[in-house]
Amino acid sequence: MRTFLFAIISLVCTPAVAQSYPAKAINIIVPLAPGGGTDLLARVIADKLRDKFGQPATVENRSGAAGNIGADAVFKAAPDGHTLLFTQPAPIVVNKALHGKLTYEPEQFVPIALVSMQDIMLALNPGVPAKDLRELIAYARANPGKLNFGSSGAGSAPHLAAELFNAMAGVKMVHVPYKGSGESQAATLAGHVDLTFFAFSTALRHVKAGKLRAVGVGGGKRNPQAPDVPSISEVLPGYSAASWTGLFAPPNTPAPVVETLRGAMVEILKMPDVQKRLVDAGDEPAAMTPGEVATFLREERQRWEKVIRTAGITAQ
Repeated sequence: MRTFLFAIISLVCTPAVAQSYPAKAINIIVPLAPGGGTDLLARVIADKLRDKFGQPATVENRSGAAGNIGADAVFKAAPDGHTLLFTQPAPIVVNKALHGKLTYEPEQFVPIALVSMQDIMLALNPGVPAKDLRELIAYARANPGKLNFGSSGAGSAPHLAAELFNAMAGVKMVHVPYKGSGESQAATLAGHVDLTFFAFSTALRHVKAGKLRAVGVGGGKRNPQAPDVPSISEVLPGYSAASWTGLFAPPNTPAPVVETLRGAMVEILKMPDVQKRLVDAGDEPAAMTPGEVATFLREERQRWEKVIRTAGITAQ
């Protein structure tokens, strides 16, 4: 009933809303704590939207429940383009499979734009007896259960990336969950766990310092900042695990408002200072058409739903 009523309201109000948009401040909700990379990037986007439209644009952090609290707030907001969600993958493509019933429907969010993509890097503690990806797989196959990997918790991006690797490589590495990415990374550096799937920019720092050994990246191609590190898909065709950020609107946001926002985001992502900001953080601009975004999100949902089901992962 709620969806039906919003659809009727949207049809009636579309011309007026589209002509006056934005009529007031734009509030971008980030479902994460302040200070992280996603939050900082959201603030860059907010500043650019303010400059573009001449209306205030603010960022509000609503963290908790793996992003579900912030996502729910946007899902239930008025569908007029003045409340938006800027998020990492979890609320959009992971949490429904991981948590079961949610208070929102991830598929009903309207994608405005994917903003950034960042590789996940598979990095080993130097004590692991493997110099490259093929050696790692061979060692893991010969020693099932001997290698372990850290993550920031059940269902986190590093956990899912590792379980996908387990399944595609035909190996069994043991999951060791920590309370956050910082603890997981510290455990790998100290040798308490053998390996972790790191955010690319974090791992690269430690690799250059000789504290970690990089054996693969999760994107479909090699990363230009580390051209000697192969894509995992070179050894395991079809493997894909990357972090991304995206801007989404509530369900039933009028199409003209969506197109206005999409046009603004295309301009923003072409700005040299924004592109430099992304590259400096280890990201790449995610230049996709609306059709490509829809396909990408559908494939992400299917991939991680299968991993969660196959590995029997449950939220903790």
